[in-house]
Amino acid sequence: MSKIMGIDYGLKRIGIAITDLLRIIARPFDIIKNVSLKKNVLKILEIAKNNDVSVIVLGLPLNMNGTEGGMAETVRKFIEEIKFLSNIEVTTVDERLTTVQAERMLIGEADISRERRKGLKDKIAAALILQTYLDMQAEK
Repeated sequence: MSKIMGIDYGLKRIGIAITDLLRIIARPFDIIKNVSLKKNVLKILEIAKNNDVSVIVLGLPLNMNGTEGGMAETVRKFIEEIKFLSNIEVTTVDERLTTVQAERMLIGEADISRERRKGLKDKIAAALILQTYLDMQAEK
């Protein structure tokens, strides 16, 4: 069975999480620096290929009232480029508050530098996005 990738798309960094082979557990995987749309997509597709990923789940940043803001438009352009360059299935989940949750999970880790915590936060947010998707699939 192929794996599923979760992505927390940010203006500076892109957090990545990947499931286990059974598609049960979302694990923080990596972060990549947000360079340009094309380079970001090519790097994501390379990681997807190397890790046998057949589905990509992106967190869709919605406003608290459920409407889409400017960042959601950026994520949708990212999705369009992935679909244009590959045949990988791409879907979205509501990512409201995942970064806040990730930050709260790391607050107790006093021995982690602020810069490292930022990267960990992005990977953990990606794992939370992916776990949300997995939980939704399990409920179906």
